[in-house]
Formats: sequence, structure tokens, C-alpha cells
Amino acid sequence: MEHGESLHRLERWGTGLCFIAFPAVWVFAFAAHPALLKPQWLLGPEALVRRAHGNGVLQFAHALVTLNTALLVPITLHYKKRLEKTSAAWAGLVGAILGVAGACLLAADKGALCLTMSAVDTLPEREFAQMLPGLLAIFTFKGWMGLVWGLLLMPIGVIVQTVGMWRTGVLPRAQAGLLLLSVALIGFPDGAEIINLVAALGMAGAMVPYGVALARNARGR
Repeated sequence: MEHGESLHRLERWGTGLCFIAFPAVWVFAFAAHPALLKPQWLLGPEALVRRAHGNGVLQFAHALVTLNTALLVPITLHYKKRLEKTSAAWAGLVGAILGVAGACLLAADKGALCLTMSAVDTLPEREFAQMLPGLLAIFTFKGWMGLVWGLLLMPIGVIVQTVGMWRTGVLPRAQAGLLLLSVALIGFPDGAEIINLVAALGMAGAMVPYGVALARNARGR
């Protein structure tokens, strides 16, 4: 019994940390983008390549986002568990399935666009220029790269769960509303990352207090 309680406390503590770290990484990632206060709407593929080229901080931020996608798994499963005994149990299950699938495809997207970019960046400029057509094929989602558009399932899944929690009162409506708005805006197109940053800060405002409460409860406070 004591072992089971310890495991349960560890699970709540770890889940709480996920709620804290997940939005924090997004805040850092969007804050790392250049020219935040000078948005360039709908940057083209070549502009995105040029912007990332040689930008070590941005590439580090994207690497963190790749790893950060894993944290959405315990988050969506926690929301699913909270909704299981409510009239919106279906929203918990459907949202978890969509969210996890989208997180996997977001990791694939960042791996292809960002980790690949960091590898090509190690080449001399002349060789980098020769690789540009290949990079543009990746950044324009040629071939099977089109699958990564499935990353949109991630925010859709969280939105489905959040609507369920808002309707059933699992989350306070103000907190659920903030989370809903921020997740809806988090995927704003490249070039205007100031909007994504504001959305990430809103997501942190909704998720971090929840995560802190989970972690504190796990320690018996």
C-alpha cells in the first residue's frame, strides 16, 4: 500500500513538472526568434531557411521543442483521466488520441526542418548553398513531408479536451478559457512569432499554476 502511494505521489509530481515545463519551453522557443517586434507575415520557405541558417540559439530552441513534444503525452492523459467520470469522457479520449498523434508529427516536423538544418549548418558556405534546393524541398513539404501537417492535431486535441473541461467544470472557466485561446493561437504562421509568444505566455498562465498545485499536492501540502 505504501509503495502504491509513493508511486502515485511520484506520478502527480512528474505530471506537475510536465505542466510547468511544457509551456515554459514554448515561451523560450518563441522568444528566441529574431525580429519579434518586426513581424514579417507569412515568410516563404527560403526566408525561413535563411533565418535559421547560422542561428545557434534558434536551433537550440527548436531542438528543445522537439523533445518537449513528449511532455504532451502525460498532460493529455492527465486531462483524459480528469474527464473520465464526467459527461465529456469522450472528449478526454478523443482529445488524447489527437493530441498524442499531433505531438508525434510535430516532433517529426522539427526533426526534419530544424535538426536537419543544424546538420547542414556545419558545412562551409559554398557547400551549404549547394544544399539549398534540398532544404527548400523539405521546407515546402515535398514527398511524404506532407504528413507533418498532421501536427495540427496536437492543438485540436487539447482544444477538444479543454472544451470538455470548460463545459463540465473540471477546470475553472477562466483558466479553461485562457488555455483554449492560447492553444488556438499557438500555431500562428511563421513570421509573426510575437503572436505565438503571447499565446505561449497565456498557455503558461493557464498550465503552470495547475502544475504547481499538482506538485505541491504530491508532496502532501
